[in-house]
Amino acid sequence: MPKIVCLGAGSFSFGISTLLTLLKSSVLRGSEIALVDINAESLDLTASLAEWLNRSWDCGKTITSHSSHKDALANADYVVSAIEVQPRERLWQQDFELTLKYGLRQPYGENGGPGGFAHAARNVNAVLNIARDMEQLCPNAWLINFTNPMHRLCYLVNQYSRVRVVGLCHQLAAGYAMAAKALAGIYGFQGAEAFVSTHADPSNHYPMAEMAAQGMQRLKITAAGLNHFTWMLALRDRQTGEDLYPLFHREWKKLPDAFEPLTREIFEIFNLFPIPGDEHLDEYLPWLTNPQRKAWEKYDLSLYNWELYARLRDEQWQQVSDCIRRQKEIEILKDPVSEGAVELIESLTTGSELYWEALNIPNNGLIEGLPANAIVEVPGTISSRGITGEPVGKLPQGITELLHREVSASQLCIDAVVQGDRNLAVQSLLLDPVVDDIGTARLILADILESNRQWLPQFFD
Repeated sequence: MPKIVCLGAGSFSFGISTLLTLLKSSVLRGSEIALVDINAESLDLTASLAEWLNRSWDCGKTITSHSSHKDALANADYVVSAIEVQPRERLWQQDFELTLKYGLRQPYGENGGPGGFAHAARNVNAVLNIARDMEQLCPNAWLINFTNPMHRLCYLVNQYSRVRVVGLCHQLAAGYAMAAKALAGIYGFQGAEAFVSTHADPSNHYPMAEMAAQGMQRLKITAAGLNHFTWMLALRDRQTGEDLYPLFHREWKKLPDAFEPLTREIFEIFNLFPIPGDEHLDEYLPWLTNPQRKAWEKYDLSLYNWELYARLRDEQWQQVSDCIRRQKEIEILKDPVSEGAVELIESLTTGSELYWEALNIPNNGLIEGLPANAIVEVPGTISSRGITGEPVGKLPQGITELLHREVSASQLCIDAVVQGDRNLAVQSLLLDPVVDDIGTARLILADILESNRQWLPQFFD
């Protein structure tokens, strides 16, 4: 049975769900799960949870905990990474606010825009150090990445190390939820009226998850593009194989105009449905930051509530701490939603073939018109032979150009940070859809580097 290393095990977003699903896997009984987190308090809590549940559920796993990844990586078969430079919410807010003084308002500031540059840059050295140590300590292991910006950091590992990397993301669920809402009257899906937005608000989570679950059961989406920037190429009935795209298109038009208005307009113009939902889609489009037009108001592009989510995460950890103390399970532990790591590990370990609908892997001809070393998100097959993406051919020219621009900006970002090259960094920002002035790009870069100096020493040597 394999050795599985979980980096950033104290992450509530991905670490806990991954841990719970790994523990529950009967296929992986006998495996070692090595938990790693540099935050001692989070590590102790996660380890206590894992050890308790391992006994309580009779999982048959060996649990170890480590404050350094170097202590855990030896002979690992899989390394699951959910690391993030902390404090996440405060730094994200800093990235968003940094551009405001230059008259630029980012749509979201997490994965695209100058915020996406800063977010990726902060994590480069940590991720590359892990990859370098994997080359020495577990050269045949797979790195399964959950950390954003997904395609930037997977490109980093693929381009600058010999480590095999795959990125996993659950954003395709937003596409299933929206498709199910549009087709609810046809298929009898329940809860369509309660699902009013894909926006990152706690009130939206359950209605969206309910619609997504129903959609996944009956519908089959084929999507391709970049992470958080994918497009629905096909929509079929899982049972009959019927092409549902024309029906979906008609039913989508009947939904209220206020439901995902940006997605609605992009679908109408480009004639392919964008999967991510408005708040992720907006980061990669060049028409949403004009301070006079204020497109964020027109499309109701609300920001991530940084304070709320920081507080909610702390409250969730307190719940976990209380349940360990009382030795009594709470709701969030009973039915964890897999992020995909356990299915991928089971398939690679046993050799059983698995079709997965959203894999972030090197392009190598999977999407025509994009560089071979671009990290694209496509469906594919997992088996004992490894991971094989499904070629999707040529996308419409306009969409391909939008994707290509993001690929170039993201690769220049990573190349600039690895090399400590300010000129490449300016080029990356000038290709970004948010930035429209050379002088402003230079000022923004100077602020990004200075505010993140502790994580980016290569720019100051």
